[in-house]
Amino acid sequence: MDLDKLRETAAEVVARDDVKYLIGWKKGSYGFRVAPAFVEDAESAAELIFSPLCTANLATYLTLVEQLPLPRGQEPDDRKVALMVKGCDSRAVAQLLVEKGIHRDKVVILGIPCPGMVDPALLAEKYSETEDPADINWSDDGFVIVRDGEETAVPREELLAEKCRLCRYPNPVVSDIMLGEPVEAWEPEEDEGVAEVENKDVDGRWAYWQDQFADCIRCYSCRNVCPMCYCQDCILDRLNPNWVYRSVNFSENTAFNIARAFHLAGRCIECGECERVCPANIPLGKLNRKLAREVRDKYGFEPGLDPEAEPFQASYKPDDPEDFIL
Repeated sequence: MDLDKLRETAAEVVARDDVKYLIGWKKGSYGFRVAPAFVEDAESAAELIFSPLCTANLATYLTLVEQLPLPRGQEPDDRKVALMVKGCDSRAVAQLLVEKGIHRDKVVILGIPCPGMVDPALLAEKYSETEDPADINWSDDGFVIVRDGEETAVPREELLAEKCRLCRYPNPVVSDIMLGEPVEAWEPEEDEGVAEVENKDVDGRWAYWQDQFADCIRCYSCRNVCPMCYCQDCILDRLNPNWVYRSVNFSENTAFNIARAFHLAGRCIECGECERVCPANIPLGKLNRKLAREVRDKYGFEPGLDPEAEPFQASYKPDDPEDFIL
């Protein structure tokens, strides 16, 4: 990735009168950490990066910025927000456009072809954190870790994030400005995580998810990080009527996680953010990818590919054979 070109383009974008700021990535406070960057001027654009550490999906911020009501006497800033997106991030933007969660004339999309991100958990497991600045770059056949002035070559499969192993769209599906040449899409691996659960009998699946959901602490990190969980009035927060109680036990945890998974059916763009941020290490990706695959196989529908498409729930066809319905 040509960082100079990225920063130059970002500086040009934020200099536009119709752009409020740009959301991208910058180096974090130490080690391998990467943080979101809100860039408002050319000087700040010089901090922007794009590396295998930029795992986070920044599309979440599009539905969070400057929510109404505004303070008394303050006028709304109707300028556009610019956003840097990878392939999976762009699918989230496309799906938000489909659902009218955002408006196309209010966003500038900077697409970046993605050769694959590292899994932060695998990185922490294999390479100890350091307070000194550290970085990771792409190589022809993997990654190169730069730490303490030394470079260490790492095979791609050793650190590649699961979402990238399964990725079918590494290039942005929607963009206004493309940064870099498209990457050649790779053959997705078999989804062993979903297969692991599918190969169990009904009792085995129930026992598996019982063990997983029992660890949930109901911190709502999965919901808060998800770009498709942007309802201002979440049914899981309602007190009258009270659909899900606040109790942290298996029954209420199951209700919460299953309700959220089905709310994402036909909407999940498989970015893996929910699983990445879960402090209890619950494999939420398996559940969401299972439903995504059912929607894809049974209905031939895949969200986040066409910003002009109809939502899954509105895609009913009278001539649907429904052969799979008992």
